[in-house]
Amino acid sequence: MTVLSRFSNKVVIVTGGGSGIGQAVVRRVVSEGGIVIAIDVNETGLKAGVKQTEKIAAAGGRYSFKVGSISDEETVKKIIQEVVDQEGRLDVLINVAGILRSSKFTETSLEEFMEPITVNLVGTFLTCREAMPHLIKTKGNIVNCASTSARFGHPYMAGYSASKGGVEAMTKALSWEYMKEGVRVNAVCPGGISTPMKESQGERMGGLDQSLFAHLMRIDYTCGEPDHVAAVFAMLASADGSFMTGEIVKVDGGVHN
Repeated sequence: MTVLSRFSNKVVIVTGGGSGIGQAVVRRVVSEGGIVIAIDVNETGLKAGVKQTEKIAAAGGRYSFKVGSISDEETVKKIIQEVVDQEGRLDVLINVAGILRSSKFTETSLEEFMEPITVNLVGTFLTCREAMPHLIKTKGNIVNCASTSARFGHPYMAGYSASKGGVEAMTKALSWEYMKEGVRVNAVCPGGISTPMKESQGERMGGLDQSLFAHLMRIDYTCGEPDHVAAVFAMLASADGSFMTGEIVKVDGGVHN
């Protein structure tokens, strides 16, 4: 296996780095020499990342974390400025942090509808806004996390689908707005991935999760793993994705083809 070092001397913020896809992205970027700062409300998961990354850090690669919610404006401002003050620069922002709420549409309260929008969409907006001036200086890039639920009508997920549709639209808008400044903005669009978030969704719905439509259509559906998605995040965030901006890359094992 070829050892990559695409993130040597690159300062990378990963939101949602305490579990699931975000944690896999942290491992991948550190293993390629990145200086990674993870943000999450899950302090236990963030601390677990210390031992994980110590074993795989490439030359110069290192990991640290900051506990906080990306949906809080002052927290986002403070953390991103702290990162830039400590490291002297910011090269990449990878937004993975998100929450999922599942319920029958007519039984969904306004609060339940707004929760994923506040974290997934508003949180992504805040981190992108605060990171952008620093990324302009380094000609850096952003990779956001969308979802197949934004495009393919997953049931019981109106709020989540709306939030991820917003992330996709905002990604495309920013890619055009900052193209001349040399900042690329892309997104990854995962399908069903084996993560704590997906497992908790299945429990809330009595086992009826986002792969429901696949079972109804008699598709032999197998969830992907976080590392499958992390590999695509890493490609887009690295020089290998240097001729890509405004792209929404689907990673779902072909289920939505």
